[in-house]
Amino acid sequence: MVKIASASASAETSPKTAHRKTALRPKSSVAVKQNGAAKRPKTTAAAKKKASKLDANKPKKPPTAFFYFLEDFRKEFQEQNPDVKSMREVGKACGEKWKIMTYEKVQYYDVATEKRAEFEKAMACYHQKKESGEYDEFDEDSDFDE
Repeated sequence: MVKIASASASAETSPKTAHRKTALRPKSSVAVKQNGAAKRPKTTAAAKKKASKLDANKPKKPPTAFFYFLEDFRKEFQEQNPDVKSMREVGKACGEKWKIMTYEKVQYYDVATEKRAEFEKAMACYHQKKESGEYDEFDEDSDFDE
């Protein structure tokens, strides 16, 4: 069944405008699969090998102030609402509370700042040891190597 556009409709939309309208529409999953645009780039063997070599001696980054608050808030929230088991609900309530907090945030920022300073010192020590070659002998026998 073919629809014929009226003369007034064709006058309103030029071919360029019609192309723009179709280009802005979201593509269906079928169309995307046919075009091959949804394919993810393949990871190379070198990228996999680099990702698998994790340095066990490298210090981990400390959590942000929000995560310190989340730890405290989660305990309180679950005591007050024992029937709520969904982490989604806990996260939403925590986010809303964090947004309205003002001066209470300071204590969490202080803790995060202290932990960040400790992390910076540990990273400086790590880089110094790595440059001196202290960690090189452990890299060969690492459990993360394949």
